[in-house]
Formats: sequence, structure tokens, C-alpha cells
Amino acid sequence: MALITISGYPCSGKSQRAAQLKRHLESRLADPSYTGPSLSVVLLSDDTLNIDRSSYNDSRSEKPARGTLFTAVQRNLAQNTIVIVDSLNYIKGFRYQMYCAAREIKVRVCTVYVLATPDLCKQWNCERTDGKAHAPDTLANLLQRYEEPSSMVRWDSPLFTVSWTDEDVPADDIWRAITEGMVKPPNTGTQAVAKAPTDALRMLEHTTASIVTALVSEQANSGSLGGTTTIALSTLKVRITLPPRNVTLSELQRLKRQFVTLHKKAITLGTTEKGVVDWSEQSVADKFAVYLGENIKF
Repeated sequence: MALITISGYPCSGKSQRAAQLKRHLESRLADPSYTGPSLSVVLLSDDTLNIDRSSYNDSRSEKPARGTLFTAVQRNLAQNTIVIVDSLNYIKGFRYQMYCAAREIKVRVCTVYVLATPDLCKQWNCERTDGKAHAPDTLANLLQRYEEPSSMVRWDSPLFTVSWTDEDVPADDIWRAITEGMVKPPNTGTQAVAKAPTDALRMLEHTTASIVTALVSEQANSGSLGGTTTIALSTLKVRITLPPRNVTLSELQRLKRQFVTLHKKAITLGTTEKGVVDWSEQSVADKFAVYLGENIKF
């Protein structure tokens, strides 16, 4: 349904805003006047995922912490779920990564920027008594490296800014954004790659080799030169247009190698072609027949 990214300085009040937003959303969903789809609200944070504040002390421990958060986001994103991500989310590249994951699932996105001054964040961090305060050096480092969200970039928009002086979050605007906003379709970079079956490479090699052998045999037996020739294999038939001359075995093998090389990449790396790619014997044979007809010199 939607991904709501909470971003802001450490100790700026993000968890408080995330809790306020969760209460608003659950209240709207439970209202008898609500007639939309059945939805659930999931709040993901460092606390719910047992990510210790010390994970942000250095980059070596911070990287797996972000990986844990991103995995949880991917696991919970769904058409019937509103996911609120309450974490630092201070790196724009990480916010873009979550945005791409949301586009892949085809859910709406928005960002809530919790605004507070660095001095206030340092003061609130010092006043914490719950054992979740950042080390002073870590806090100063995170404040310096924070990359502020911008409504000018697609992965941060729509962007809602909540100041430390605001009593509540703009719940009405956020609700409209996640229920009525545009759902951006996945692009090539966010599409799931369709993998070929495990026997696709064997099928590619076997089918093309069989056609080459059958073509050489047909030319030798019939003695005909040129025109459309039907090649019958054990389980399939293909029609190939040949030039008015004898096509040599070396020429056919060269074209076979080129055809196989062209299709190996799609087998090993996957493809983003629309629809299901057919790697059946008949499909491979038909494609190879077309390839030969287009590349044999007349």
C-alpha cells in the first residue's frame, strides 16, 4: 500500500513522530466511515529490529545494521500494508534504495522530515535515561554526515517537514499522499529479473546443433539450392529460407556460435523483456531459423 520514510537528525524526535503517525493511521482505518481496503500498519525501527545504537559508531558495524533494516522493509512491503520506517535514514542513497524497493512492489511512497536543531539534538541525547543515547563522538559524526531530504528528488517526494515546535504530524496530508497519490510503475532498474530455466543453455546448444546437422544433411540429400526448406527434427519442424547456393558447414557453425553467444547473456544474467521469455525447444528453433534467414549471405 505505502512506504513512509521517517528521516532526521539523531535524537530529533523521530520515534515520537512515527508513533503519532501510526496512531493516526490506525485510527482512520478503524473508523466506521472508512470504506477502503483492509490495511495494517507496520512500524519498523532500530528498537523493533534490535539494532543497537553502538552500530552507528563505525561504518563496519553500520553497514550490516542498514542491511537488517532494508531486509525488514522488503519483507513487509505489500499491497495491504502501510510500512513506517523509523530510523536515521540519513543517507540519500539508502532512501533511494528503499524507494526502488517500493516501486518494485508498486506501492506509494512519502518522506517525513523531522526537523530539529543540532544543539537541541545534542541536549536531548544527553538527557536520555533509557540507555539508547549515542556516544558524543558518534552523534557529532552523524550530524555532520546527514544528507537532508529534498522535495526536488523523486525518492524523497512527496516530502512533509515536521518541526520540533509542531504539536503533531500533518496526518491529513500524509493520508492523502499514501491513499490517493500516484503509484509510480517499476522501471528497468527496479524490475525483478526473469531467470531462464536451469536447462536453457543445454536446450540452446542442443537445438541449434541439431538444426545445423539437419540442414547440412538436407542439402546433401536433396541437392536443391535456395528457397524455403522445412527441417524436421524428432519433436519439431522449422522453415528456413536459404540462398541459391550451397551453405557450408563452417558458415552454419559460425552463425550458430554467434546466435548462442547472443542468448547466453539472457540465460546467465536474466532478462527484463516484457512477458514470459519462452526457452522451449520449438521457440529456440524458430528464433534460430529466423536468425539464419537474416544472416546467411545470399
